[in-house]
Amino acid sequence: MEAGLLETQPRYYVGLTIVNSGLFGACLALFLVTRNLWVVVPNAVVLAVISGQLGFQLHDAGHHQMFRVRWKNTAVGFVTANLLLGMSYGWWVQKHNRHHANPNHVVRDPDIQNPAIAYTQEQALGRWGPLRLLARYQAFLFFPLLGLLAWSMHVAGAAFLARRRSRRCGLEALALLAHAAAYVGVLVFALGLWKALLVIAIHKAVGGFYLASVFAPNHKGMPQTDDRTKLDFLRSQVVTSRNIRGAWWTDLLFGSLNYQVEHHLFPRMPRNRLRRSSGIVRAFCVQHGVPYHETSLLGSYGELLRFLHGVGAPLRSSARLDS
Repeated sequence: MEAGLLETQPRYYVGLTIVNSGLFGACLALFLVTRNLWVVVPNAVVLAVISGQLGFQLHDAGHHQMFRVRWKNTAVGFVTANLLLGMSYGWWVQKHNRHHANPNHVVRDPDIQNPAIAYTQEQALGRWGPLRLLARYQAFLFFPLLGLLAWSMHVAGAAFLARRRSRRCGLEALALLAHAAAYVGVLVFALGLWKALLVIAIHKAVGGFYLASVFAPNHKGMPQTDDRTKLDFLRSQVVTSRNIRGAWWTDLLFGSLNYQVEHHLFPRMPRNRLRRSSGIVRAFCVQHGVPYHETSLLGSYGELLRFLHGVGAPLRSSARLDS
């Protein structure tokens, strides 16, 4: 509090929102200018990266980091999620809040309850059929599977609204339909059916891969908790989180979520204050004997893949015994 790092940053976020929205619109406009595949395909990749940045914008709005007035954050989050990205804002907020309340809890953290990836050996041993085979070799298949994240988020958000669990269920559903009509309509009009389908496939695969590759190192492979775990708030947030070292470009690439420890301790802290806060938090943790884990970008992926490989180990052992 004394450092002033928790103060909202409206000017920063207004500028960021303008830049992200402008780049998003520019990518769409370029599809209207040319159908040349040498331009269309790279532009679809750029659109996916900008969509990832919009995802970080949605994330920050959901945490009310942008403005002091609640409805302004909600408005930015709703427009970004439902109209620009085609996913439910209400679904995202409730899911992400549950994650923050129970980081890496094997039952209560929704990010660990994943049908495609097993995050505990109990989950792996409970899989059957193709999912059991997937869990057995999930460390090798993890990165290819990341390309499916965008589609899974669309489906999960639609299912959430179908169960009418959002206070703005009708408005959200209407916005999602408007997004789908505009998204598909503009691309088909600009590029024709087949090139539009190609752009959609690239956009969703690269965008999903980008977001998932940012989210995955934050907690996966860090200590997990259950109902028997006795940790105070500080330790439950810090020991389950992983920071990634880097420069300004790392902060940009990760939407500053590479400061995962600080973000979990102060979820309303604006992203442009997290780098400065990391030194304060690190020193505090050292002083009080709280493990504070930080590694390189490649090191984080190495830790993640070794963890996933270990989770699938019992399945590989049983397969060898069966053979």
